[in-house]
Amino acid sequence: MHTDKTLTAFSLADTARAQRPSSLEDEVVSLFDQFRAPLLRYLRSFQTPAPDAEEILQEVFLSLFHHLRQNKSRANLQGWIFRVAHNLALKNRLRGRRQADRFRYVPGISGIAADPAPGPEEAAVAAQRRERLLAVVQALPEQDQFCLSLRAEGLRYREIAEVLGMSLGAVANSMEKSMARLMRSEGDGNA
Repeated sequence: MHTDKTLTAFSLADTARAQRPSSLEDEVVSLFDQFRAPLLRYLRSFQTPAPDAEEILQEVFLSLFHHLRQNKSRANLQGWIFRVAHNLALKNRLRGRRQADRFRYVPGISGIAADPAPGPEEAAVAAQRRERLLAVVQALPEQDQFCLSLRAEGLRYREIAEVLGMSLGAVANSMEKSMARLMRSEGDGNA
């Protein structure tokens, strides 16, 4: 009978544990699942190689775990996560530049994946449009590129301002100028 009471006590403890709010680990795993793909896209916009982007992603969520374990602010975790990723990507890029200078190695730009367009004419038009838009984006100041990338990942202007350490007005101004340049390039390409 003593064994039955012990088993009952364990099953009650398991039931209570299952009814409790999810643990900190579960919360971080859930946030990882939610933000993994957008963060990887954002990190890749820095021309970060995929293995480095994955490593940065792991560092972001380890930092998030420590941040939450220390009961620090949970306000705007999405903005916090992107800001940490942004800062780590900048550090990674700086480290890459230092290594490039040290070893005289200049990494090449990775190729663009093929577009599965229905026909060759559409594929050619789409490729030209993509190249034109990419050239316009790459010609933008770096800060404007960051604003566009973060906006493409769904961050609001206020969150972008927080991630990049800019004023809300500066973000709005950057987005307006960038979008105007992109629209002009579309007009030039269609003429």
